[in-house]
Amino acid sequence: MTEDVEWFAGVDWASQTHQVCLVDAGGKIVGERGFAHSGAGLAELCSWLLTMTRAAATAIAVAIEVPHGPIVEALLERGFRVYAINPKQLDRFRDRFTVAGAKDDRRDAHVLGDSLRTDRHCFRQLSAEDATVIELREWSRMSEELQQERNRLANRVREQLWRYYPQALAISDDLAADWFLQLWAAAPTPATARRLQESTVEGILKRHRIRRITAAEVLVLLRQKPLTVAPGTAEAASAHISTVAQRLTLVNRQIKQAHQRLDALCDRIAENEGDSATGQKSEQRDVTILRSLPGVGRIVLATLVAEASEPLRRRDYHALRTLSGVAPVTRRSGKYCIVVRRQACHMRLRSAVYHWARVATQLDQRSRHRYAELRKRGHSHGHALRMSAIACWQSRARCSPAGRHSILTTRSNRWPHDTRPSLVRPRRSSLRPDLAATRARRAGAVEDAACGTGEAGVSSTAPSTALC
Repeated sequence: MTEDVEWFAGVDWASQTHQVCLVDAGGKIVGERGFAHSGAGLAELCSWLLTMTRAAATAIAVAIEVPHGPIVEALLERGFRVYAINPKQLDRFRDRFTVAGAKDDRRDAHVLGDSLRTDRHCFRQLSAEDATVIELREWSRMSEELQQERNRLANRVREQLWRYYPQALAISDDLAADWFLQLWAAAPTPATARRLQESTVEGILKRHRIRRITAAEVLVLLRQKPLTVAPGTAEAASAHISTVAQRLTLVNRQIKQAHQRLDALCDRIAENEGDSATGQKSEQRDVTILRSLPGVGRIVLATLVAEASEPLRRRDYHALRTLSGVAPVTRRSGKYCIVVRRQACHMRLRSAVYHWARVATQLDQRSRHRYAELRKRGHSHGHALRMSAIACWQSRARCSPAGRHSILTTRSNRWPHDTRPSLVRPRRSSLRPDLAATRARRAGAVEDAACGTGEAGVSSTAPSTALC
């Protein structure tokens, strides 16, 4: 499948003009040209590649730094083989062509094309994504942006209430909730709170089904002795909150719509996964399996399916751990060996897996026990959660035959997870307590990296790092 590629092209993408370099199987530059970022320009790019090579689109491999965007979609639609690479790896490849550190668009395009010719295993081949997954990814990102906007607006409300109305802050921690905004609208100042009737507050709480606080308790809080502020401060702050409250109402409505859309798209993906080409029901559904795992909710599920659809489809669990930032990185040289946190990862995936592991430790007894054991050994909260996330990925892998085979064949030992012998040697009692704890913690980190829970050497291979 990969031997019939006869031409290699590198695309150095830009915002206005994309530089393309075409080389043959022997590494000779056949042509170089720039194309405008427009519909006509991208169509001309595809036509130029076919004209220069006089070959089929499947015989032309194209290398690019970004794994998404209109350039990638246009090339995939025309049938070209598109490969992506991490910009950091491209910078290392550039050193083979110039040691002086020179860099320009033409050289980068040449480096991409020639490196794809000689080191294709370092690149990741792209494929056309499902339309539902693309839509799910966009709605997932919009939901996150709306939540961030909601937090920013809520902080503005808190700041203005602190100026003249601090007793209202004791009613609820969520100042962006619709019921709190309606309650504030009924009593925007301490003076109006004295005239507020209990039936009005009770009606607001009843419409929004708020039972953690009663109307009488709300009135007691609002009618506390107010702050002494300068004339006009209460009116100015109330006007500011009024404008922010209108935006918060819109954001809350949009967040509800986004959540409903996320649920609908995940259900659609689950239905598509359940129907195979033969019309029979499939036993392995990514959405169904992920939903069954403890700690996976609507947001985490949508993020995992949208941002890691390709590794999930390939059952590449080493790439999943690498992309999520839970696979550690081992730096070993002679007697020096240290295991550090992986920084090159997908930030949204890392956040989703972090909250997945955090909630799993609260709901699942096995995850909670694993987290407690890691904390006893001296690991930090974040490291213990990352190791718990690795265990979650392993439980995800065990749900499919391919995943079970991957775990069994890549573990550095053959003992079960709960019965493997400890690699931490007992220390003499004559050692200082702090020194013994430090050595045990370092040995535990090496053990976690070497065992099947997150083998650093396996996760640092070229195919996995190319996905970062």
